[in-house]
Amino acid sequence: MKETLIDIKERRSCRKYTAEPVSSSDLEKVLEAGTYAPTGHGSQSPRMVVVTDAMQLKKLAELNGRVWGKPVDPFYGAPVAVFVMADKKAPTPQQDASLVMGNLMLAAHAVGLGSCWINRGKEMFELPEGRAILERWGIDPIRYEGLGICILGHAAEGGVAPAKPRKDDYILFA
Repeated sequence: MKETLIDIKERRSCRKYTAEPVSSSDLEKVLEAGTYAPTGHGSQSPRMVVVTDAMQLKKLAELNGRVWGKPVDPFYGAPVAVFVMADKKAPTPQQDASLVMGNLMLAAHAVGLGSCWINRGKEMFELPEGRAILERWGIDPIRYEGLGICILGHAAEGGVAPAKPRKDDYILFA
């Protein structure tokens, strides 16, 4: 329990990665943690699509950047992106997929990897080009929507900012 609480406090978003690949062993551990996220009614409704191919990552990053309206790499050079899809037919689709994202990021920290939640997954896959990508991946674009993208990799120097102090009124007792 002590290590879990430390990981929760120490995990920060990483926005700069080295070119070092993520080992298959570390990636498997992170992905397995995602599959153990709680889901409404135990439905295990989210889907994860893992992309490690550099050319495919570049195209997906360009699509995400286009949605964002900025000509930058929104994946910060990470060598892995896990696209977490929410099942719109599930009783709690966004909550389920959000918990998967949280598990992925905490597990990444636990194995020594950097991670960051990248937004605009929903908007990416609502575009005709995004819907076509989902279909190529075997994901029904009518049933599933993008929730978030968990980028993974080895943190480069300066890629992780220190935690900000917690605000005084974060917790209220009624």
